[in-house]
Amino acid sequence: MATLTRDETEGATSVTQRSEVSAGLVFAVITAVSFGLSGSLARGLMDAGWTSNAAVVARILIAGVLLLPLGLRSARGHWSAIRANVPMLITYGLLAVAAAQLCYFNAVAHMQVGVALLVEYVAPVAVVLWLWLRRGERPSRLTALGGAVAAVGLVLVLDLLSGAQVSLVGVVWALGAMVGAATFFVLSGRQEGALPGPVLACAGLLIGGTGLLLLGLVGVLPLAATTHTVAFEGFTTPWWVTVLGLGVVCAAVPYSFGILAARRLGSRLASFVGLLEVLSALLWAWLLLGELPRGIQIAGGVLVLAGVVLVKLGERAVQPTGLPSAAVMREG
Repeated sequence: MATLTRDETEGATSVTQRSEVSAGLVFAVITAVSFGLSGSLARGLMDAGWTSNAAVVARILIAGVLLLPLGLRSARGHWSAIRANVPMLITYGLLAVAAAQLCYFNAVAHMQVGVALLVEYVAPVAVVLWLWLRRGERPSRLTALGGAVAAVGLVLVLDLLSGAQVSLVGVVWALGAMVGAATFFVLSGRQEGALPGPVLACAGLLIGGTGLLLLGLVGVLPLAATTHTVAFEGFTTPWWVTVLGLGVVCAAVPYSFGILAARRLGSRLASFVGLLEVLSALLWAWLLLGELPRGIQIAGGVLVLAGVVLVKLGERAVQPTGLPSAAVMREG
């Protein structure tokens, strides 16, 4: 029986690795494009009479139910770790998932989709500040530069210098989404007692969605939905098509593909590719809603993304907390 030489073995390994990376890149791009669609679909539902809260609940619970089989399969052999992490899972579900999405959708109701997402994308800078103030993890010079660049970009994104009217309510909601996303990064980046990605994602979605639904049932959050046709730029869809798109295409699919991408690319490369979510959101908002940011806002968006890139490049080689682990992708 023929045996492979060392060179042949290394060549086969190299081909396999390249194949894995290629597949990971495809999964990561699909994840970013799918997540970027959520704001536009949510705006369509809200214009049709849905409250932002109802849109969030529908999206989260549909995705959670669809991911349940994957979550249960991944939970095998980890039940003791799951029981030990119940408080973290509740915090994750209510803050990192439910609050982040609730704030983002409410921001979208008051401002352009792309602008709201760009404000949320300052979250990695907020994580760096949190780790510095809370744990004394001083950022590198490159990281500090990235934070400064992102801050300047944020001013331009909000168009504060030209005296344009800015929705204060929308900005507050977008900043809330940023805090929720930062919480996501911090909790999902934990290494001690870390849970499998599908378990964390599924549990977070189900806990967050159930929590919002209960708040709606007791009257704390106004939940209203209609069966009106949803209108977009140049076409309409039945309400249920948009709802399924929001839950399946914009949540269940990218969560699943995001996990596959991160495991093949590693958290750093996967998170860089994830920056395509902003471009995707801008493109979808243009195609579906006719929204196009002003030139100064686009320039600010470029600075925000450049700042985030510098922050990521300035991360320490070994950082126990902060940005997402290889098993979990950010949800937008």
